[in-house]
Amino acid sequence: MLKSPLPRPINTRGFTMIEVVIAIAILIIAVSAMAALAAVMLTRGRQSRYMNVAETLASEKLEDLSRWSMNAPAICIQPADSYEGSITTAVTPFLITCPNGASDNVSYADDVSIDFTTANGSCGSANNGCFSETVSCISGGSASYCTTYHSPSGVIPGNPDGSSNPTISATAPSNLVFHRMWLIEKDTPVVGVRRITVFVKLLDQTVRPGVTVQMSMVRQ
Repeated sequence: MLKSPLPRPINTRGFTMIEVVIAIAILIIAVSAMAALAAVMLTRGRQSRYMNVAETLASEKLEDLSRWSMNAPAICIQPADSYEGSITTAVTPFLITCPNGASDNVSYADDVSIDFTTANGSCGSANNGCFSETVSCISGGSASYCTTYHSPSGVIPGNPDGSSNPTISATAPSNLVFHRMWLIEKDTPVVGVRRITVFVKLLDQTVRPGVTVQMSMVRQ
């Protein structure tokens, strides 16, 4: 007596349309999640890079200000004043006269550009690590912008026209990256000392979260 053939196992049948749609949906979700993660990592990496530069700029300015004599216009405070500069408002240069008679037009803010190139010197490539510092200055009796170029070696390579003097212009450069301000407070936190605060802000609003750094030091 012949036996009827066994039924074909159900697992040998092909995928149904519903199973294909579900598999595609899962694949799309996985790819989208990976793309979102890559975008976040890229953004965080960019933000971290700018944060490191901002911290270096704040530390560099504090170190620079610590070298000034207390009788130098860049650091001294007039007897009638309690502080000079601002970390919330851009300050144009104004005349500072110290108790010892020294005087000069001083600005308590500057703007810094990074990764730029010049036609000469050691800044021929954006990868050379050069940067420029732009300050408000007085030129010919008028408020102007003075830009000085720096290389990583500490040498001022000169501005694009080949001279070693700062570039003077009526308007600010278009490639500014960071704005830096500092504040000098007299008898703070105690009488007889001065507190110096430096604030650095990234001007690029496309970087999120935004980059700001503030550092302070106290000196006699």
